[in-house]
Amino acid sequence: MRFVPVKSEAQSDIQALHLARSRLVAERTALINHLRALLLERGIVAPKGWKQLEAQLQVFADEDDPRLSPRMRLLVEDLRAEWRSLDERIAAFDAEFVQMAREDEAVRRLSTVPGIGVINATALVAAVGDAHSFGRGRDLAAWLGLTPRQVVA
Repeated sequence: MRFVPVKSEAQSDIQALHLARSRLVAERTALINHLRALLLERGIVAPKGWKQLEAQLQVFADEDDPRLSPRMRLLVEDLRAEWRSLDERIAAFDAEFVQMAREDEAVRRLSTVPGIGVINATALVAAVGDAHSFGRGRDLAAWLGLTPRQVVA
């Protein structure tokens, strides 16, 4: 009896890339939340959204701003540098996924579906592989966990 792998090596590689990217995104979220908590401990409420937080951190870079001590200012700058590093690493994964989309016909076609971008398309192709293994579209939808909307009368 011959062993047939469930996923191809390429599929496993893409899934590993997605997991690594997901970990980096989670680290970035945790770092942003940590920054917010540090500011909140000093009575500074940061507005929602990472862009607004980033803008507010620029204000704290000014040494004349009395709301943060010099030591806290250094800590915030260090955490912001870590945040930039995570952004760069995530962007590198995103660029790799965009390159995959250019080279893979299935990913390119999926990316044209409204609401499905390059990230979701590469993840779906890596997870599903050859969609012909499903007898019909409904089987694939069920495998993904999608169910028809239930109408209550």
